[in-house]
Parts: sequence; structure tokens; C-alpha cells
Amino acid sequence: MHTVAILVLDNVVPFDMAAPFQMFGWTRLPDGRRPYRVRLCAESPEVPTDGFALRIDRGLDGLADADTIIVPGCDDTGPPSPRVVAALQQAARAGTRIASVCVGAFVLAEAGLLDGLRATTHWMATADLARRFPDVHVEPDVLYVDNGRILTSAGAAAGLDMCLHMIRRDLGSAVAAHTARMSVVPLEREGGQAQFIVHERPPVPRGSTLEPLLEWIEDNLAGEITLGAMAGRSGMSERTFSRRFREQTGTTPLQWLLRARVRRAQYLLENSDHPIERIARQAGFGSPTAFRERFRRVVGTTPHAYRAAFQGKTGASVTVG
Repeated sequence: MHTVAILVLDNVVPFDMAAPFQMFGWTRLPDGRRPYRVRLCAESPEVPTDGFALRIDRGLDGLADADTIIVPGCDDTGPPSPRVVAALQQAARAGTRIASVCVGAFVLAEAGLLDGLRATTHWMATADLARRFPDVHVEPDVLYVDNGRILTSAGAAAGLDMCLHMIRRDLGSAVAAHTARMSVVPLEREGGQAQFIVHERPPVPRGSTLEPLLEWIEDNLAGEITLGAMAGRSGMSERTFSRRFREQTGTTPLQWLLRARVRRAQYLLENSDHPIERIARQAGFGSPTAFRERFRRVVGTTPHAYRAAFQGKTGASVTVG
């Protein structure tokens, strides 16, 4: 039997913890047997959370013989205790599969388990993760990332997708499909699918020196905006500007600009009946062909399918991350 240990930290987000507990707990083999044993582990026997406290049966020693460790998100993304870091590092050296849900990725990053790897977390925290851990290759627009022994997922719903992916990898598609039906969730949401989230403004640290520039970009998306123009408005060389921009936002200026244009297009697709050609111009894509190609690359579906899903029309099926 495969042991799944859920590492519960103070102020854990209950749904982030419940998602893997439910998924692995519902899993059954064709003969009805349970393939997974699920346990909760923590530093102390009682863990506070929002509105109630959890009684925990196993300490950190419960991680030592686990086959899989899952770290849910918690309200505080500060550094975990040295004991937690040491336990995770020891488990990683032993070859244990370790996964995170939502901002649980920060715990893995603090333990050095994400260095040099691709990773994701909730879209509101991707810039912070990239800023605090520059050796981590943050993927802000995917549901989950599988590096083999180390996995990370976006929000709690994406954690369900990641767990189903692990079950499929362990036991095959038929068992994973049965687990999905029992949990009333869709089976087929691949990890590379975009988190279909519309930000009012791409996240940047409060008080960032880039805020005036970013506001100017938002106000001028329909026009041509080059790297040189952005650097010039900031009074820097292109090289210095690009480095400063990545430090403060966790992404490159042109990637930020592309996602800002996609967000503008998402808003227009959801809230207007403008034709695709007009939306392409308003969002600054130049041509409908370029718009369709880049929108699909970032969002994971076509502008037409996105509009149909988010305006409640029939004829397309889009899964919301």
C-alpha cells in the first residue's frame, strides 16, 4: 500500500489540505481495495487554522516512510521551521515523491527542492515566488508542473488535477477516471492548460518603481510598445531595464506586455460583442491571426471558444482553472 503523508503547517488552508485527502482517499482498485493510505503529519499534535484547530496523529517522523508527501498551502508564506525543512530535504534525498498545493510551493522552495526546476503556484503569488527564489523557473500560467519526483500545482482546484495526474501515473487511466467520478471532478485537465484568470492588473510589488510605466502600458495597449520605448520611459538602458523588471515582476517586459494584452482581450471577449478583428486591434495584437495564435498559446484555447464559455453560449467546452 502506498502511503501519502499530508504535511500540515500552521494556518493551513483547509481546502488545500482536503483536496489531496479526498482524492487519494476515494481511490479504489478494480477489486475494491484501497491502494493509498493517507495520513496527516505535523510538528505539533494540534494545528491552528481559520476558525478551528486540527488534531494530528503523527509528527514529522510520519514523513520518513511515506511514498508521497504533499504540502498544502497556508495563509503565511514565510519560512517554515528548520525541522520541516530538514524533514523534506531528507525525504527528497531518499527519493520520496513530494508535491505542493497552491502556495505550498514556497515551502518546497525554502527547502531548496525547486532549485533549477520548473514550478507553479497560485497566480497571485507567482511573482513573489519568482522574486524570492530566482533559481526556480516559475510557470505562472499552468495548472501544475511535474518534474518527476517534485510536483507543484496552482490553486486548490489545480491540486485536484495534480492528484489525479499522480493517480493516473501510479495506477493507470481507468483507476484515475473512477476516482474523478467519485469526486465529481473532470479527469482531463492537462497540467499545461492555462489558469484562466483575468487579473485587473498583472501583480507587482506595492510601491514598485515600475508602477507609472505599467500604468502607461495599460493605457496604451492598442499601440506599438517596444522594449526600447519601455526602457526609455524608465530612463534606463534596455539591459538594465530588463534586469530590474524581472527582479520586480518575476517575468520579462515582453512577457508581461503579452499577458497584459491577453487580459485586455479576455475582458473584451467576456463583456462585449466586438468582432475578433476589432478586439485584436484594441488589445494591440496587430492582426487577427497573431491575436488567435498568441491568445491560444497563453490561455490554452481560441478566442471564440473562450467567449462562448464565459458568455454562457453553447458550442464550446472550456475548463476554468
